[in-house]
Amino acid sequence: MRILMNLPRVAHRAFSTTTKQLKNRVPEHQKLFQEDNGLPIHIKGGTTDVLLYRLTMTLTIAGTCFSLYWLLFASLPKNKKD
Repeated sequence: MRILMNLPRVAHRAFSTTTKQLKNRVPEHQKLFQEDNGLPIHIKGGTTDVLLYRLTMTLTIAGTCFSLYWLLFASLPKNKKD
C-alpha cells in the first residue's frame, strides 16, 4: 500500500525534470518551407524528404499493381481437370 501512496510523487518527479532545454526551431523551418524555390512542399525538407517521397510512391504503386494482379487472378475461371 505504501508503494501506491508514493506513486503520484514518483511519477511527477519523473516527468517534471528535463535534462536540457530545447531550442525553438519553428522560425527556421518556417523560413525554409515558405521560400519560393519552385519545389513542392513535400520535398522542401531535403534529401530525406525526397527519399521518403520516392519510397512511399514506389510502395503505393507496387501495392496497387499487386492488388490488381490478385484481383485479375481471382476473377479468372478455374480450369476443370478431367
